Amino acid sequence: MSPSKHLDTLDRQIAHFLERHGTWLLRWSLGVIFIWFGALKWFDLSPATELVTRTVYWIRPGTFIPILAIWEVLIGVCLLIRPAVRVALFLLAAQMGGTFLPLVLLPEVCFTRVPYAPTLEGQYILKNLIIIAAAMVVGGTVRRPSTRFQRL
Repeated sequence: MSPSKHLDTLDRQIAHFLERHGTWLLRWSLGVIFIWFGALKWFDLSPATELVTRTVYWIRPGTFIPILAIWEVLIGVCLLIRPAVRVALFLLAAQMGGTFLPLVLLPEVCFTRVPYAPTLEGQYILKNLIIIAAAMVVGGTVRRPSTRFQRL
């Protein structure tokens, strides 16, 4: 077999592996991140708490932060349980709008030069575009039959 045939075979095997396991790993990584970040808020260990508190100033932090923490953990848990993915996506969609509020309400915190030079906080917020896209990919699989491995 020629080297190009070997490379083609290897490329097909890698692509098949990625196709078979990529969405499952994406769903699980999203779930773990939401549980982790929500738990950090619950135990008052999140560096995002101050930003959230300054953004949602009309609700007492002692009330809002625990609700947000539970909300995020619930998103994560629902992502880990395949039949609950639709619930996770609904909760995630409802939460994501709020994550972009600091860009509007606190531009001086989110940008060194509005709108093209984000600070670390601004980058933290803008990375949510990737989370939204990842959630869309996961959402696109909810009607597909799952393999035994993906049922987890």
